[in-house]
Amino acid sequence: MMQVQVGDILEMKKQHPCGSNKWELMRVGMDFRMKCLGCGREVMVARVKAERNIKKVIKKSGTE
Repeated sequence: MMQVQVGDILEMKKQHPCGSNKWELMRVGMDFRMKCLGCGREVMVARVKAERNIKKVIKKSGTE
């Protein structure tokens, strides 16, 4: 399981239809709620599917 937290900025392998591939993580659980940083659309994605499509974590939120 990947260690991500609410507020992290994720770079995904595939682009959103708006052209952006950067997402802000808004909720973590069995599903991820993510907000597209290009157009502002919010989506719920199954954790397993989202973790497979994460290219890298750009910015960690808070302290570690």
